[in-house]
Order: sequence, then structure tokens, then C-alpha cells
Amino acid sequence: MLITKPDKQKSKLLTVKEVANYLVVTERTVYRLIKDPLFPAFKVGGQWRFKIDLIDNWMSRGRGEGASALELSGGDVRLMVEAAHVAN
Repeated sequence: MLITKPDKQKSKLLTVKEVANYLVVTERTVYRLIKDPLFPAFKVGGQWRFKIDLIDNWMSRGRGEGASALELSGGDVRLMVEAAHVAN
């Protein structure tokens, strides 16, 4: 099966800095998000990596639970995540 360019772009691995730029948050916020077991992140050679399609899916699920990306970018992310878990 050939991977087309859009599919290849979705499977590209991003760094913490790239995810921070993509989500329009600081790198520190990305590290806070990593602490959430629902956030799609994994380590490769001791460094965190992310797949953009999994990040998009995570954001879609978060919005369905009432937390938007803007809400997650400000304030204490841990409290927002805990509030979403309590609501369910």
C-alpha cells in the first residue's frame, strides 16, 4: 500500500516544540499535558514524540467533553483535565 502525501503528513512524528507551536501553547504546557494518560505521547530514544493525527483526535475528544484547546492553553492544565474526568 502506497502512502499518499497527506497520509504521510498525518503520520509524521512531531517534537515537543512542534506540538507546542501546533497547539499554540508553551513547551511547558506540552510537558504538563504529557502527564495526562489520555494525551497521545510516547518516547523515542528518551525524547517525547507525537503523531499529529492522534493529537487531532485527542483535541476532538476534549472538545466533546466541554474543554476547548483555548481552555487547555491557559491556567492550570491539570485542573482542567481533572475537571473533565470528574464530569464523566
